[in-house]
Amino acid sequence: MSVAAHDDSAPGRAAGYTGPLGEPLLRTRFAAPARPPTFVRRPRLTAHLDQALRTPLTMVNGAAGAGKTLLVADWAAGLGQPVAWLTHEAGDQRPGTFWTHVLHALRSAGTALPAGIGGPGTIGMVGHRLLGRLADELNGSGRPAILVLDEFDRLSAPEPAEQLEFVLHHAGQGLRLILVTRTEPLLPLHRYRAAAAVTEIRNDELAFTPEEAADLLARHDLPLPAQAARALVERTRGWAAGVQLSALAARQSADPETYLKEFEAGHSVIADFLLAEVLNRQSPQTQDLLLCVSVLDRFCPELAEALTGRPGAGPRLAALCRQNAFVEYLGHSWFRLHPLFAEILRVHLRARRPEREPELHRRAACWLRAHGAVPEALAHGAAAADWEFTAGAVVDDLAIGRLLTGPRADDLTELFSRMDTEATGAAVDLVRAARELSGCDLDRGLVHLGHAAQDAAAGEPAAASRLSRVLLESLAARLTGAPGQAEQAMATAERLRHEVPAEQLARHPELGALLLTHLGSARVWAGHFDEARAALTEVAALADAATELPREDCLGHLALLDYFDGRLDRAESRALAATAVTRHCGGHPFPGAGLGQLVLATVAVDRDELDRARILLAEAAASGPGPAAPDPVTEGCRALATARLLAALGDPEAAADAATPAVRATVTSPWVRAGAALASSAAHLAEGRPEAAAGVLDGVRGPDGSVCAAELAWARLVTGHREEAVEAAGPLCADEGGGPGVTVRATLVHALAAVETGDADTARRLLAKALLEARGNRLRRPFLDAGPRIRRLLDTPQLHGLAAGWLYGDGAGGAVPEASPLLVEELSGREREVLSRLAQLMSTQEIAADLYVSVNTVKTHLKSVYRKLGVGRRGDAVRRARERGLL
Repeated sequence: MSVAAHDDSAPGRAAGYTGPLGEPLLRTRFAAPARPPTFVRRPRLTAHLDQALRTPLTMVNGAAGAGKTLLVADWAAGLGQPVAWLTHEAGDQRPGTFWTHVLHALRSAGTALPAGIGGPGTIGMVGHRLLGRLADELNGSGRPAILVLDEFDRLSAPEPAEQLEFVLHHAGQGLRLILVTRTEPLLPLHRYRAAAAVTEIRNDELAFTPEEAADLLARHDLPLPAQAARALVERTRGWAAGVQLSALAARQSADPETYLKEFEAGHSVIADFLLAEVLNRQSPQTQDLLLCVSVLDRFCPELAEALTGRPGAGPRLAALCRQNAFVEYLGHSWFRLHPLFAEILRVHLRARRPEREPELHRRAACWLRAHGAVPEALAHGAAAADWEFTAGAVVDDLAIGRLLTGPRADDLTELFSRMDTEATGAAVDLVRAARELSGCDLDRGLVHLGHAAQDAAAGEPAAASRLSRVLLESLAARLTGAPGQAEQAMATAERLRHEVPAEQLARHPELGALLLTHLGSARVWAGHFDEARAALTEVAALADAATELPREDCLGHLALLDYFDGRLDRAESRALAATAVTRHCGGHPFPGAGLGQLVLATVAVDRDELDRARILLAEAAASGPGPAAPDPVTEGCRALATARLLAALGDPEAAADAATPAVRATVTSPWVRAGAALASSAAHLAEGRPEAAAGVLDGVRGPDGSVCAAELAWARLVTGHREEAVEAAGPLCADEGGGPGVTVRATLVHALAAVETGDADTARRLLAKALLEARGNRLRRPFLDAGPRIRRLLDTPQLHGLAAGWLYGDGAGGAVPEASPLLVEELSGREREVLSRLAQLMSTQEIAADLYVSVNTVKTHLKSVYRKLGVGRRGDAVRRARERGLL
């Protein structure tokens, strides 16, 4: 090394030293950079760097702007001993230049080197004698020299790297080498790793934590909530320069928190940094590769080559990974870009070649579809606005059911919401029909389904297309209450299954689940309970994530069937399981949404838990899809639950109005018709019109063995048709498969018939049987709805013990005086107000005026009060209320 005299006062120049060609050695290259006032110390990383004192080699390897240099500078400043520092430049490739700077860095840090060690004689060669003497001198020193080589990635020549490894190896414990680099250095790292002789800090560890980001923001006078710091770290993935530059830009914003949440990376100082430090450093071919893959979330070399139209993407991507050029390796030959870098590249692509982006998306969609990555292909097809391709990919893959159910239903719905009205084709019409029918917009869905059928008639569509159309036809049949069409659709689907590859069907279990669900629902509507149970049970046994919502749908229907069977406990259990599925998998609305809560509400009414029933009805309304054309079974159950609740609250007129669901159905449902007839009959009976009450029941039959059949028998009894009622109730009592909801009501029919014929002993025996059956399911409503003659029989010591603890209004046990009423259903607040005015001998008109309600409303409340107290006159109501402490 030549030594010459220079002006020591010259700024930025190392005093008295020049390089092999006489060039000055600048001081700035031999000093650690100063830390700015906003610098955030990171003890977790400096503690890791302390291991550098125990290993010969340390590598801090991260992307541009990862905070490598300032981290090492901060650590070095806190050591309390000199550190040799050298910042590399691109011109340091020749051995003579490189070792001239290394020797000067060591001397500047006070490392004792012998005066005669010499230096490189030329820029192109360094003698082995010099390297050997340097290594031997370091090995013999008392304290190891610490040498930091910053921006070591600029050294791309292999010879200086090999010489450095020679010195490091032979210096023994006399040298601690710290490389700050963007790429893997040209050193045999595998040997150092195998010997546990290297300390490594990499990109992931350099990333800012939310707490560190919050500290940095505070140092920029931005004391924002912790949530803002977390969001910034999530978006930048903790990239130090991204966090720093975002903080600087946010200071200029009137609303820093909103800026950090919504800033456009492509039009920010971050873009300037990444374009200059990363993109512009690459060759033109690599720049084009990065711009092309920016439209992808992830990519492999083959996919990248499909976009660029050129081979050789694999080595380029691997090199970018080694350079920490914001390309991350995901494993199995797949890569991804840092999200901010990808966003910036896309903006850059649109600015340079705006027409190119749709074509890149189209190429990506074709490649991904051909390689079985249908979800990604759909996203790119939509981005290219190629809706015929995108819809065709859905239909051909048999993925039409994914628009109706499953974890990705919301994503697909949102994706196709951007489909323009000019898109045409059979697949497009099928997707449009699926979107409309999934929201229960029956009219529009049927229009698009009709267009798809016309397209199919013009040619011979593939089996996948025909099977997709059949699935939608089964849903339409369900929504229109057309069980015959649902059966036909299922039969067609069974034939088409044999024309579709088995592996394709296996990938889409939701297809078969949806077909069976819609068929089962249509059968429930038609009152074909046994056939419905067979289809629904098959789906309820499935456990695939794609079938969770059909499974809930089926569990809700099975719960309804259990209720009709009179099995309250099993209905409740299945309905709870249905609602648990909703909570687990989220709630993409589907036709049967809320059915589980509706069944629970109906069970709650039968148990006289009226407040709970109100809550469940509200929950069911909130969980449904808000359909334009509601699902018949769900709306039928809603009508049933609402009517029963209103009747229990003493408003039979409102119950009659609520009992008929507003649905478009091809077939009349027997259980819905029975429910409406029962409510209407009760309203007529409450108005004192027994003949009209009996008339609405003419010709009405509920499904055999169901709660509806038992209620119809009771209604015929109380409207004066005893023989007909007993005849209908007989098989229900004898049916060993019937649940308490059926048998208790049927038994009460026989009990009341026995009372009317004067056979009190038989009546009490039947009442005892009914109480025993009802107790396990806490079935209170049939007894509360029973007439005064039944209730007087219950006011006996013999039956009191069977009712104690679950049927009494006060829950008391033990014997009661025979004159004391056994059953008292809780009065509502308004009923108590009416009752208190009744005790003041006010007339109906006076009560109405005092409460600001109509006379008819007062009459309705009075009827409910009489029923609940088991009386038929005003005076008896006041007396009974006083006995029970209600006045």
